[in-house]
Amino acid sequence: MDEALAHWLRLREATDWASRSGSLTRDIATHLGSHDTVHILDLATGTGSNLRYLVERLPPRQRWLLVDRSPDLLSLVYDRTTAWARARGYAVRPTPDGFALEGNGLDCLVAPRQMDLNLPLDSLLFSGRHLVTGSAILDLVSESWLRELASCCRDAGAAALFALTYNGGSSFMPLEPEDDLLRDLLNAHQLRDKGLGGPATGPAAHATAEAAFGDAGYVVQAASSDWVIDTTQREFQELLIDGLAGAALEQRADLAGTIKSWLARRQGHIENGRSQAVVGHYDLAAWPAPH
Repeated sequence: MDEALAHWLRLREATDWASRSGSLTRDIATHLGSHDTVHILDLATGTGSNLRYLVERLPPRQRWLLVDRSPDLLSLVYDRTTAWARARGYAVRPTPDGFALEGNGLDCLVAPRQMDLNLPLDSLLFSGRHLVTGSAILDLVSESWLRELASCCRDAGAAALFALTYNGGSSFMPLEPEDDLLRDLLNAHQLRDKGLGGPATGPAAHATAEAAFGDAGYVVQAASSDWVIDTTQREFQELLIDGLAGAALEQRADLAGTIKSWLARRQGHIENGRSQAVVGHYDLAAWPAPH
């Protein structure tokens, strides 16, 4: 199991939730309100954070299909969701396909499924879905993947809600002279092929997704969902700068000395309780335009 990734997903969950656009989520919930039972497809589920965020914010009768290529991450969805649900007063019970969340008016069935999300996308995944959603995925995929996603959503008549798409912006306080260089190297690294249809759109993902859904006949809305990370979130910042430095080294190994010096100074700011960071993201909501 990739324990480091599972730990990172746990660590970032609270910041993800605090950053997401409540207004776009409410708009989608309103759009879905005419359905007695809402059928939802969650792409690149990871350990289920998007499910846990949305389940109390959508109409209460829900049927989820959670898709991820990592069986190890999917294996954590039940335990993490059970701990969250019981703390919130819900009952959790296993089902033949996954598990159910019940109580306080909620009637939710969840079915995890391991599969690769490379192109071509399986149109059967989308059939009968009212909402297609995901978090922190669109900047990892290609333009062709985004256009196929929009096409599959259109063919199913599904709304879309995608949160926390990295937009290429980041800043740290206190400033260091190499901050812009490290950000630029990260942004270049984001354009590498992540196994989702070709070279990733990276920082251009949000604009590319807006265009793809707009061309598919959707009403598209967007909102900022920046991470704002304060001095108390030390472990979060440590993993963030370690990841940033690692990506930069993969781009420019010849700058190893500069990158490692930057990392050491940034670690010092974190250890001394004076480091803050902002990482830019956008949320996107889309639904078929009325005829």
